Amino acid sequence: MLRRFAIFHLSRKSLVRGTVITLGSLWASLWLSGYPDIRPSMWLILPLLLTCLATWDHARCLQKRWSFYHGGVLLLIYVDLMVMLTIAFLLVLSFSGLLQQ
Repeated sequence: MLRRFAIFHLSRKSLVRGTVITLGSLWASLWLSGYPDIRPSMWLILPLLLTCLATWDHARCLQKRWSFYHGGVLLLIYVDLMVMLTIAFLLVLSFSGLLQQ
């Protein structure tokens, strides 16, 4: 049954798979960090690595010539980078001790 869906074939390019992984990683990182009461958690490395994987998946979809599709893929890559920075910020902030009062 699952073999019919193209999203599960890792050898095929998929923008949907990368987007779902990115949004899922953002949700998981906010849940793991206990946002808004941020607590230290080394498990935040896993969503960070998954977002890197999603960025690679999006980068595979780039075309050689510029088009609006190419521009949309670039926007998705920028979104991936913003999510990566958010997760890295939560990871560094939780271990920096700046939140201790």
